Amino acid sequence: MLAVIDQVPYQAALRTARANVSAAQAKVETARIELQGKQALFDEQVISDYELSLARNGLVVALAELEQAKAQETDARNNLSYTEIKSPSDGVAGTLPFRIGALVNPGMTQPFTVISDNSEMYIYFSVSENKLRQLRAQYGSIDKMISRMPEVGLQLNDGTLYGQKGHIETVSGIVNPTTGAVQIKALFPNPDRELLSGTIGNVILQGVNTDAILVPMSATVELQDKIIAYRLKNGKAEAAYLTVDRLNDGNHFVVEQGLSVGDTLITEGVGQVKEGMNVTPKTTKP
Repeated sequence: MLAVIDQVPYQAALRTARANVSAAQAKVETARIELQGKQALFDEQVISDYELSLARNGLVVALAELEQAKAQETDARNNLSYTEIKSPSDGVAGTLPFRIGALVNPGMTQPFTVISDNSEMYIYFSVSENKLRQLRAQYGSIDKMISRMPEVGLQLNDGTLYGQKGHIETVSGIVNPTTGAVQIKALFPNPDRELLSGTIGNVILQGVNTDAILVPMSATVELQDKIIAYRLKNGKAEAAYLTVDRLNDGNHFVVEQGLSVGDTLITEGVGQVKEGMNVTPKTTKP
């Protein structure tokens, strides 16, 4: 129970509805007794069939009024139940914008509060239509993709990796016409309440790509919207402008264009390297 709306008018409406049900039940019993009496008189040929029909119709009308009264009682009880604002699940409550004495009405659009589940958290993210097609080509239909995909990771807003793995629950069947993306929902355990409602981060999808070049993010620099790596060519540094997959594990880029197998990358002090700079290579053991 989070709050209670003033119940007095709704309790009064429920009492009125119950009284109407009792009155309607009494009318039904009266109509039934009257019909029994009319039936006895009709059997003795004291009254006509018309009077007996009127008695039957009177009982039908009384029963209908009783059903109407019961429906009104149900509606009144339902309205009374709405005066108790209850949390639909266990969790942590957000801000409560209302205080005792505040005026509320059914037309209000602002939620009373938001309840975040203690133990689990839904994460919503999007992938491009092309990426979804790649995943479907790898795993099969959307249903098979959901059941076969490995666990997904989560990179938090500060760049650290969340310690728990999640799994894909649903994949939308609709492509957003504005962004060309498809929304996916993943469920992550949240035993320590580290994830809060509204948390921003990056979901890490695990996949298998046997025809790709993987480079450490530390071996690259970002200049505006460009990602640059420096390779060694004839003893000098040469800039390589990379096209990378937007999905990554937070530590490495999957390079789609810009590098070739066999290139030697400069991996230390990349931020100080300039195009054409003389470089003396120093090979480190893996």
